[in-house]
Amino acid sequence: MSEFPTPNFSTDLSGQVALVTGTTSGLGRRFAITLARCGAKVALTGRRVERLEELEAEITADGGECVSIRLDMTDTDNLISVVEDAEKALGTVTILVNNAGIPDAQRAHKMSIELIDAVFDTNLRGPYILSCEVARRLIAAELPGRMVNISSVGGFHYAGNGAALYSITKSGIARMTECLAVEWARFNINVNCIAPGAFKSEMMDGMLERMGDFSQTFPRKRICDPAQMDSTLLYFVSPSSECVTGTIVKIDDGQGPR
Repeated sequence: MSEFPTPNFSTDLSGQVALVTGTTSGLGRRFAITLARCGAKVALTGRRVERLEELEAEITADGGECVSIRLDMTDTDNLISVVEDAEKALGTVTILVNNAGIPDAQRAHKMSIELIDAVFDTNLRGPYILSCEVARRLIAAELPGRMVNISSVGGFHYAGNGAALYSITKSGIARMTECLAVEWARFNINVNCIAPGAFKSEMMDGMLERMGDFSQTFPRKRICDPAQMDSTLLYFVSPSSECVTGTIVKIDDGQGPR
């Protein structure tokens, strides 16, 4: 007889504390709402404080527990302090969703040093530092944890459309996932990755404005909704997925090349 129930799956996140980056819009906002609905206490982070407060009010009205903390992914001290602030308010962070990211939207040879630094810091350096800080505290507390990094299908193929650095950093996020999964497996910290295709977000709105409605070239001729990523997120953070680490799941609705 197995010691596990049949089926061995649960979306009950009661007792878990989640820190989600980039919750002021798009995917991050949806992730935060979903985790809170499943019982996790959620630290909402981003630069636009008024957006955080609006989301906090929405989650609280729905019966969830959360706290808003301003976070600039390019500020090293802020990356460290946000984990401390979340822990003081809600308890040890056991779930980290590295969602925050920005595009470059310029040809590589035309990018300013300031933009290069901002893209690297927001998309790759910041998530790495944040992951290490969360892991450090989990290891000290001898607690298991779940980390979900948001990459992009653009990290696996590049269409040459003026987003080279974005593609490079998102590829780096995928590789970071694989390496940190090995590094922290012995501490029961699982690190996994979602690589979305075209989903509705502020970043996607900007791309559609610049490039036109390219969704008509996709097999299903649509831009996906962030809600269609709920199941994958919950799979990765569920207590039932304890053997799953270092995995990258592409969710692109058949949009990209194979």
